[in-house]
Amino acid sequence: MNLKLQLTKAFFLGLFSAICFAFVALLINDQKIARFDSTIISFFQGFESSSITVMMKFFTAIGSGWIISILAIVIILFLYKVLHHRFELILFAWVLIGSALLNILLKMIFQRSRPILHRIIDVNGFSFPSGHSMAAFTLYGILSFLLWRHITTRLGRMLLLIGSAFIILMIGISRIYLGVHYPSDVLGGYLASGCWLAVSIWFYQGYQERRYEKNK
Repeated sequence: MNLKLQLTKAFFLGLFSAICFAFVALLINDQKIARFDSTIISFFQGFESSSITVMMKFFTAIGSGWIISILAIVIILFLYKVLHHRFELILFAWVLIGSALLNILLKMIFQRSRPILHRIIDVNGFSFPSGHSMAAFTLYGILSFLLWRHITTRLGRMLLLIGSAFIILMIGISRIYLGVHYPSDVLGGYLASGCWLAVSIWFYQGYQERRYEKNK
Protein backbone atom coordinates (compact mmCIF):
# COMPACT_ATOMS: atom_id res chain seq x y z
CA MET A 1 0.00 0.00 0.00
CA ASN A 2 1.22 3.52 -0.77
CA LEU A 3 2.89 5.17 2.25
CA LYS A 4 0.96 8.41 1.75
CA LEU A 5 -2.31 6.51 1.82
CA GLN A 6 -1.22 4.74 5.02
CA LEU A 7 -0.35 8.11 6.56
CA THR A 8 -3.76 9.52 5.66
CA LYS A 9 -5.58 6.50 7.10
CA ALA A 10 -3.57 6.60 10.32
CA PHE A 11 -4.22 10.33 10.75
CA PHE A 12 -7.98 10.06 10.29
CA LEU A 13 -8.23 6.95 12.48
CA GLY A 14 -6.40 8.81 15.23
CA LEU A 15 -8.62 11.86 14.85
CA PHE A 16 -11.80 9.77 14.82
CA SER A 17 -10.71 7.86 17.95
CA ALA A 18 -9.85 11.12 19.75
CA ILE A 19 -13.25 12.65 18.94
CA CYS A 20 -15.11 9.52 20.06
CA PHE A 21 -13.08 9.35 23.28
CA ALA A 22 -13.86 12.99 24.04
CA PHE A 23 -17.57 12.28 23.46
CA VAL A 24 -17.53 9.29 25.85
CA ALA A 25 -15.55 11.28 28.43
CA LEU A 26 -18.12 14.10 28.34
CA LEU A 27 -20.92 11.61 28.99
CA ILE A 28 -19.43 9.63 31.89
CA ASN A 29 -21.37 11.66 34.47
CA ASP A 30 -24.58 11.70 32.44
CA GLN A 31 -27.59 9.60 33.43
CA LYS A 32 -27.98 8.21 29.91
CA ILE A 33 -24.56 6.56 29.91
CA ALA A 34 -25.15 5.46 33.51
CA ARG A 35 -28.22 3.52 32.35
CA PHE A 36 -26.27 2.15 29.39
CA ASP A 37 -23.47 1.00 31.70
CA SER A 38 -25.77 -0.67 34.23
CA THR A 39 -27.76 -2.41 31.46
CA ILE A 40 -24.62 -3.87 29.84
CA ILE A 41 -23.17 -4.93 33.21
CA SER A 42 -26.44 -6.65 34.14
CA PHE A 43 -26.49 -8.40 30.76
CA PHE A 44 -23.02 -9.91 31.09
CA GLN A 45 -23.37 -10.72 34.78
CA GLY A 46 -26.65 -12.44 33.98
CA PHE A 47 -24.53 -15.30 32.59
CA GLU A 48 -22.61 -15.66 35.86
CA SER A 49 -21.51 -19.20 36.67
CA SER A 50 -18.41 -20.78 38.16
CA SER A 51 -17.09 -21.94 34.77
CA ILE A 52 -17.64 -18.57 33.08
CA THR A 53 -16.04 -16.79 36.04
CA VAL A 54 -12.93 -18.97 35.68
CA MET A 55 -12.80 -18.14 31.96
CA MET A 56 -13.23 -14.42 32.58
CA LYS A 57 -10.54 -14.44 35.27
CA PHE A 58 -8.23 -16.08 32.72
CA PHE A 59 -8.86 -13.35 30.13
CA THR A 60 -8.47 -10.60 32.71
CA ALA A 61 -5.19 -12.21 33.81
CA ILE A 62 -3.70 -12.16 30.29
CA GLY A 63 -4.52 -8.46 30.13
CA SER A 64 -2.76 -7.75 33.42
CA GLY A 65 0.40 -5.68 33.64
CA TRP A 66 2.79 -8.52 34.41
CA ILE A 67 1.57 -10.75 31.56
CA ILE A 68 1.66 -7.81 29.12
CA SER A 69 5.20 -7.04 30.32
CA ILE A 70 6.37 -10.64 29.81
CA LEU A 71 4.86 -10.76 26.31
CA ALA A 72 6.39 -7.38 25.49
CA ILE A 73 9.88 -8.54 26.54
CA VAL A 74 9.56 -11.73 24.46
CA ILE A 75 8.43 -9.74 21.41
CA ILE A 76 11.21 -7.15 21.85
CA LEU A 77 13.83 -9.93 22.03
CA PHE A 78 12.32 -11.55 18.93
CA LEU A 79 12.36 -8.28 16.98
CA TYR A 80 15.94 -7.56 18.03
CA LYS A 81 17.59 -10.99 17.98
CA VAL A 82 15.68 -12.84 15.25
CA LEU A 83 14.28 -10.27 12.82
CA HIS A 84 16.85 -7.52 13.52
CA HIS A 85 14.15 -4.90 13.06
CA ARG A 86 15.51 -2.03 15.13
CA PHE A 87 13.00 0.62 14.01
CA GLU A 88 10.04 -1.69 14.60
CA LEU A 89 11.44 -2.48 18.04
CA ILE A 90 11.58 1.23 18.89
CA LEU A 91 8.00 1.72 17.65
CA PHE A 92 6.79 -1.27 19.68
CA ALA A 93 8.43 -0.10 22.92
CA TRP A 94 7.33 3.52 22.34
CA VAL A 95 3.70 2.53 21.83
CA LEU A 96 3.51 0.29 24.91
CA ILE A 97 5.25 2.70 27.28
CA GLY A 98 3.29 5.68 25.98
CA SER A 99 -0.02 3.84 26.34
CA ALA A 100 0.72 2.93 29.97
CA LEU A 101 1.67 6.53 30.82
CA LEU A 102 -1.37 7.88 28.98
CA ASN A 103 -3.65 5.58 30.97
CA ILE A 104 -2.18 6.81 34.26
CA LEU A 105 -2.60 10.44 33.17
CA LEU A 106 -6.21 9.99 32.03
CA LYS A 107 -7.18 8.17 35.22
CA MET A 108 -5.74 11.00 37.29
CA ILE A 109 -7.65 13.56 35.21
CA PHE A 110 -11.07 11.86 35.39
CA GLN A 111 -10.77 10.07 38.77
CA ARG A 112 -13.86 7.97 38.13
CA SER A 113 -14.77 5.49 40.86
CA ARG A 114 -15.22 1.85 39.95
CA PRO A 115 -18.71 0.29 39.73
CA ILE A 116 -20.29 -0.99 42.93
CA LEU A 117 -23.19 -3.00 41.43
CA HIS A 118 -21.73 -6.47 41.86
CA ARG A 119 -18.00 -7.10 42.08
CA ILE A 120 -16.75 -10.64 41.56
CA ILE A 121 -13.14 -9.58 42.22
CA ASP A 122 -11.71 -6.63 44.13
CA VAL A 123 -9.53 -4.05 42.39
CA ASN A 124 -8.28 -0.67 43.59
CA GLY A 125 -7.68 2.54 41.68
CA PHE A 126 -9.68 4.70 39.34
CA SER A 127 -11.89 3.30 36.63
CA PHE A 128 -11.80 5.46 33.47
CA PRO A 129 -10.37 4.49 31.06
CA SER A 130 -9.79 0.77 31.57
CA GLY A 131 -6.09 -0.02 31.86
CA HIS A 132 -6.58 -3.65 30.81
CA SER A 133 -8.49 -2.56 27.71
CA MET A 134 -5.86 0.01 26.77
CA ALA A 135 -2.98 -2.43 27.31
CA ALA A 136 -4.68 -5.20 25.31
CA PHE A 137 -5.65 -2.92 22.42
CA THR A 138 -2.16 -1.42 22.32
CA LEU A 139 -0.23 -4.70 22.51
CA TYR A 140 -2.29 -6.73 20.06
CA GLY A 141 -2.92 -3.72 17.83
CA ILE A 142 0.77 -2.88 17.35
CA LEU A 143 1.60 -6.59 17.07
CA SER A 144 -0.94 -6.94 14.25
CA PHE A 145 0.52 -3.89 12.50
CA LEU A 146 4.07 -5.25 12.73
CA LEU A 147 3.18 -8.81 11.70
CA TRP A 148 0.84 -7.80 8.86
CA ARG A 149 3.66 -7.00 6.43
CA HIS A 150 5.40 -10.30 7.18
CA ILE A 151 2.28 -12.40 6.50
CA THR A 152 1.67 -12.72 2.77
CA THR A 153 -1.45 -14.91 2.64
CA ARG A 154 -4.98 -13.58 2.99
CA LEU A 155 -5.88 -16.42 5.36
CA GLY A 156 -2.91 -15.66 7.59
CA ARG A 157 -3.79 -11.99 7.80
CA MET A 158 -7.44 -12.79 8.48
CA LEU A 159 -6.48 -15.16 11.31
CA LEU A 160 -4.15 -12.51 12.75
CA LEU A 161 -6.91 -9.89 12.83
CA ILE A 162 -9.59 -12.27 14.15
CA GLY A 163 -7.27 -13.61 16.87
CA SER A 164 -6.18 -10.13 17.98
CA ALA A 165 -9.74 -8.75 17.94
CA PHE A 166 -11.03 -11.75 19.91
CA ILE A 167 -8.44 -11.37 22.68
CA ILE A 168 -8.95 -7.59 22.91
CA LEU A 169 -12.74 -8.00 23.06
CA MET A 170 -12.66 -10.80 25.64
CA ILE A 171 -10.31 -8.90 27.94
CA GLY A 172 -12.70 -5.93 27.83
CA ILE A 173 -15.75 -8.12 28.45
CA SER A 174 -13.99 -9.86 31.34
CA ARG A 175 -13.54 -6.52 33.12
CA ILE A 176 -17.26 -5.78 32.75
CA TYR A 177 -18.32 -9.28 33.81
CA LEU A 178 -16.08 -9.22 36.88
CA GLY A 179 -17.65 -5.91 37.94
CA VAL A 180 -14.47 -3.82 38.03
CA HIS A 181 -15.19 -1.58 35.04
CA TYR A 182 -18.12 0.13 33.40
CA PRO A 183 -18.63 -0.63 29.70
CA SER A 184 -17.85 3.05 29.02
CA ASP A 185 -14.48 2.52 30.77
CA VAL A 186 -13.69 -0.30 28.37
CA LEU A 187 -14.88 1.67 25.34
CA GLY A 188 -12.88 4.68 26.51
CA GLY A 189 -9.81 2.47 26.88
CA TYR A 190 -10.16 1.14 23.35
CA LEU A 191 -10.61 4.64 21.92
CA ALA A 192 -7.72 6.20 23.87
CA SER A 193 -5.43 3.36 22.87
CA GLY A 194 -6.66 3.48 19.27
CA CYS A 195 -5.85 7.18 19.10
CA TRP A 196 -2.37 6.72 20.59
CA LEU A 197 -1.67 3.76 18.33
CA ALA A 198 -2.81 5.59 15.18
CA VAL A 199 -0.79 8.71 16.02
CA SER A 200 2.33 6.62 16.73
CA ILE A 201 1.95 4.71 13.46
CA TRP A 202 1.38 8.03 11.66
CA PHE A 203 4.74 9.35 12.94
CA TYR A 204 6.44 6.02 12.20
CA GLN A 205 5.11 5.88 8.64
CA GLY A 206 6.07 9.50 8.10
CA TYR A 207 9.62 8.71 9.19
CA GLN A 208 9.67 5.68 6.89
CA GLU A 209 8.51 7.82 3.97
CA ARG A 210 11.25 10.40 4.63
CA ARG A 211 13.85 7.61 4.75
CA TYR A 212 12.52 6.20 1.49
CA GLU A 213 12.63 9.59 -0.26
CA LYS A 214 16.13 10.24 1.04
CA ASN A 215 17.46 6.88 -0.21
CA LYS A 216 15.87 7.11 -3.66
